[in-house]
Amino acid sequence: MAALRTETRFRILLMVLVVIFGTGTIGYMLIEHWKFLDALYMTAITLATVGFREVHALSPQGRIFTVLLIIFGVGGAAYTIGTLAQLLVEGELQEFLGRRKMEKQLRKIKDHYIICGYGRVGKQVCREFRQRGVPFVVVEKDPALVEEFTCEDVIYLQGDSTEDHTLIEAGIERAKGLVSTIASEADNVFITLTARQLSPDLFITARADSSSAEKKLYRAGANKVVSPYIIGGNRMAIATLQPYVGDFLRLGELDKDTGLTIEEVQVDPGSPIAGKTLKDSALREETGFNLIGIKKASKEVLFNPPPDTMIQPGDILIIFGEVRKLEMLEKSGEFR
Repeated sequence: MAALRTETRFRILLMVLVVIFGTGTIGYMLIEHWKFLDALYMTAITLATVGFREVHALSPQGRIFTVLLIIFGVGGAAYTIGTLAQLLVEGELQEFLGRRKMEKQLRKIKDHYIICGYGRVGKQVCREFRQRGVPFVVVEKDPALVEEFTCEDVIYLQGDSTEDHTLIEAGIERAKGLVSTIASEADNVFITLTARQLSPDLFITARADSSSAEKKLYRAGANKVVSPYIIGGNRMAIATLQPYVGDFLRLGELDKDTGLTIEEVQVDPGSPIAGKTLKDSALREETGFNLIGIKKASKEVLFNPPPDTMIQPGDILIIFGEVRKLEMLEKSGEFR
């Protein structure tokens, strides 16, 4: 509401300023038959009360018009400019202009992910996406949490994720996926249903805090359901009982300390390894990556596949190796 009031005031003030300058300029053009630039300049120096000489000698009618312009125009122009300066000092104008810039970014962004909720889980998702250079839009309705975005370079939208128009404004029709991190199970189910209806091919990941919610979310259309409590508990148990296994599992995260990662890459039809066996592809020798598994187009997942396994276009390879080499491989266009 505050942003709407600021926008309305801003538009009215600009309109008043345009009317005052327009009236003065047109008046001099009609009365004195001056050119546009001369008329505009005369209007500006009159309203600014700087005391410069007249552009041309004024007729009696022109002098009367100038007196009226001073009486009615100077006060209006001074009030308008003063109010604009006040908005600028109070930060409302910057907020309005920032909001307009954000709206332009929202209209242009595509192949992005929509993150619903900016709580503890949502912040961590944003952090991971940012580290990986993945474009995303955050949707949050809590004004207190929205204020945090002003300090960060985040494309965001203040609104209710359960509403159709909010997800549409966030670009769901152009989005690659949606992550619902809200603590309310009912809201997560509703967001999943709404998102699936608006974008049937969207990849949806939803948060669940119980097994019953997990089943509902899958029925609602979620592709993946994640329980922060179950994953957190499992990781703590592994870190305690099998600390080195825990360190290995962390490689799925973008680890800047080790420079290693576990990633999934899709084989494109034009890839040099498409249509070859693992042995003939020389994947490890050529790329330096170790192959952990393959997800075939038939949805079958092969772990530690044998050398005679055929690599087909559309296969998803789960690989382990150095982050910098993966970035080079992606830039080469062989995988995506």
